[in-house]
Amino acid sequence: MTATAAAPAARWELALAGWRLYAVVAACAFVIYLGALWNGFALDDRAIILQNPQVASPSGLWRAFLEPYWRPEAGGHLYRPLAVLTYALDALVDGAPWFHFVNLLWHAAGSVAVAALARRLIGVAAGLAAGLIFAAHPVHVEAVANVVGRAELMAGLFSVLAVYAGLVRQSVAWSAAALALGLLSKENAATIPAIIACGWLAGIGRPPRRKVAAFIAAWAVIGAAYGAARWAVLHQHTGFHEVAPVFAGAGPVAVRLTAIAALADIGRLLVFPLRLRVDYSPAERTLVTSPLDGRFLLGLACLAIWGVLLGRAWRRRHRVEALGLGWIAIAYLPVANLFFPSGVLVAERTLYAPSIGLAVALGAWLARLEPRRAALVGGLLVLAGSVRAAMRVPVWHDDLLVVLSILEDSPASYRGPQYAAMSLQARRLPEKALEDYLIAFQIFDRDSRVLIGAADAAWTLRRSALADSLMDQARARCGRCETSLRNQAAAALVRGDTAVADSLLKQVRGVQNP
Repeated sequence: MTATAAAPAARWELALAGWRLYAVVAACAFVIYLGALWNGFALDDRAIILQNPQVASPSGLWRAFLEPYWRPEAGGHLYRPLAVLTYALDALVDGAPWFHFVNLLWHAAGSVAVAALARRLIGVAAGLAAGLIFAAHPVHVEAVANVVGRAELMAGLFSVLAVYAGLVRQSVAWSAAALALGLLSKENAATIPAIIACGWLAGIGRPPRRKVAAFIAAWAVIGAAYGAARWAVLHQHTGFHEVAPVFAGAGPVAVRLTAIAALADIGRLLVFPLRLRVDYSPAERTLVTSPLDGRFLLGLACLAIWGVLLGRAWRRRHRVEALGLGWIAIAYLPVANLFFPSGVLVAERTLYAPSIGLAVALGAWLARLEPRRAALVGGLLVLAGSVRAAMRVPVWHDDLLVVLSILEDSPASYRGPQYAAMSLQARRLPEKALEDYLIAFQIFDRDSRVLIGAADAAWTLRRSALADSLMDQARARCGRCETSLRNQAAAALVRGDTAVADSLLKQVRGVQNP
């Protein structure tokens, strides 16, 4: 065979090897979460999917771009039209099994994209390791097994594609397109340019200055267009800036101390996710007010360890490892509560994008080991992660199992009895619901939604004096409370309690027209 004839044959062999790698990674991602096909809808699935007219109607395929992610009566905040569009497409096909099947496809695609990126940056061994580690990581269960976690899956996939386009292909157009799709899936995709810049700084695929300027200009245009569309849709709705309950009434210093303390949870979930939780709310996780608090010091130690690893990789020119470690931090920043308080202190679903960086860094590290040792270590990581993830998937079967999980895994959290009360109220058991709402209030007395839910139960039981008292206490904590009242009224209408819904809406009208 001549040299010219051998070259195409070699390329075909490499392509075939790549497709085999991707098939293995996709199969792993799919098989681990196969149990999700038996799951139903849980928690936010109901508001975003089951009770969303955009999803129920074919017009949602285009109206998704003209409406907020949360319905107007629920505050009308967030803008994730691409995610809603996929739900509307799913609704045209089948029920819960199909929704979950599509989630599995998104996760498999994301895992393959991670493998492709690592393969192009390091090699086949690194690609296989990174793809399998990402596919099997147990911290992904909430994002994959709960349907509304799809926004995380979509943003994660488009982030990898944008980074691939920026570092490997050096394509301005493809990178900008992936950024646009990521932003339309979830806001956190705004970190994409910073991740690409991190790769350039590490010495990976940095283009000439003119092309860097073209990348920046394209990203700026996409960002401005997205910002304009988001404002046009959301400015007419009330919306609300929800902060994590633990931050209620907290000053900026306490918020940052608590955020750094939470890094201990983040480090554990990324590195050793044996224990998973649905909820990390008070009093399971409480405010940190002193830099001498052991929780703050532990979180600071985790931050220091990450910094040492990053510095070591940077000094030794382990460029892909440095990119992966930087990716973890950059992708986590939007929900880190360091620059501004967000709606959660810790949530496992928010670690889907940061774990991409972990998988890439581990893939690069394993590729430097002796092959047998790398296969042993990587195999154990993937096996342990696969078993833990598969065992965790059924927790997201329905509201009841989620509530039982919270009560078992986070017994100190007020969310357990709160969600139990919501479930009992939906099943028309208001007396037991009221008991659980009051238990939740005893655990944590700063969440007005608990009091509004309790008032709902009291009105259902025709205990108007108690309901009025509970509403007075709620207003002392949330002021106008309009969004929470409308949400509770919508829940009352779903279960058929129109009189209670009217009572709740009267509270709204009383605020609007004192």
